[in-house]
Amino acid sequence: MKEKPGKIHSAAWAVGGCTLIGLGAGLTLLHYSALAFVGTLLACIGLGLVIAALLTRKSQ
Repeated sequence: MKEKPGKIHSAAWAVGGCTLIGLGAGLTLLHYSALAFVGTLLACIGLGLVIAALLTRKSQ
């Protein structure tokens, strides 16, 4: 199945969206701890990668 040129795959949206969620949640925790900020950001990136893998597997 070919996609249109310039169309962003839904897996990329999942990773980007979860990264932005992690950034927002991390910024609220930055007042308390810098490690909480980094941990939240990494956890949400990981969650986005898992969702991206599930979306890619589902579309094949």
